[in-house]
Amino acid sequence: MKFEDRYSRQVLFPGIGREGQAQLARGRVAIVGCGATGACVSGLLARAGVGHLLIIDRDYVEPSNLQRQSLFDEADAAESVPKAVAAARKIAAFNSEIDAKALVADLTPENIEALLYEADLILDATDNFETRYLINDFAVKHGKPWIYAAAVAAYAVTMNIIPGETACLACMFPAPPEGTVETCDTAGILNSAVNLVGSIQATEAIKFLVGAKDKLRRTLLSFDVWSNEQAEIAAARPRPDCQTCGKREFIHLTGERRPQITLCGRNSVQIHERNRPVDFAEMSARLGAHGTVKHNAFVLKFWRDPYEMTLFPDGRAIIKGTNDTSVARSLYARFVGS
Repeated sequence: MKFEDRYSRQVLFPGIGREGQAQLARGRVAIVGCGATGACVSGLLARAGVGHLLIIDRDYVEPSNLQRQSLFDEADAAESVPKAVAAARKIAAFNSEIDAKALVADLTPENIEALLYEADLILDATDNFETRYLINDFAVKHGKPWIYAAAVAAYAVTMNIIPGETACLACMFPAPPEGTVETCDTAGILNSAVNLVGSIQATEAIKFLVGAKDKLRRTLLSFDVWSNEQAEIAAARPRPDCQTCGKREFIHLTGERRPQITLCGRNSVQIHERNRPVDFAEMSARLGAHGTVKHNAFVLKFWRDPYEMTLFPDGRAIIKGTNDTSVARSLYARFVGS
């Protein structure tokens, strides 16, 4: 397919034009998380012609994802395909010119430098503040722009962060939310809220990549698609006493091991204490006497009522059926090893 034909309608838009389209083709964007927001923004940027996408996600496709996660289908859910892999496959099917790399991994202090250093722009599509603060530390330290985005129930929120110019995440949220925090599991989610925040995030990313810096929004924007309530909070300047961008204390990049994370909407705990290569064939044979097992090239799934364990090739596991990290650790030690 000719370049001119594929992007002809976008090139007609004065804010992009031919030069802007060429800049998009050279752009390198890292998308952290490929659930609802990540799938939306990955698809939009790939269709817009952003040439290089790194899609990082630790999770796999489930039937409950299909209501809102636009790059996946029933076959992906049936086979428990990792979300990053499924997304890259779909992108290749509708735009083979895009270099879409899938990385099935958890973003950690140990790997963030290697994974994100070459990106021109980082997009947040995660489901927890711990990872967002980690991205914020890395971005501020290296002067990398990134875009925060989140959605739950009917509510969507997003903010552009340009280190040294705008407020950073820690300027706006010096500490993570306390007490009970609504998640997809407790409050549900509308796919329209996800698509709204993903569309805004993708548009801001395109502005940045084509050099339309004066058009970038410099506020924390929130919108409730059900009640039609919206708000904007100024975020144009860093807060001088900010621990991260003011004092340059990068506590989330210290390399300390993070605790197991309870995953959004899944009644699950992730175990990622060590990197230990797993032979799926050998592990499948060993676990077969203790429950039901199946595996493909990407994941091994083990069911022992009332729990479900999903094991990845690097030894990481997601244990479904509990929010108790001690129970999850015990199950992992018993069936995988300590």
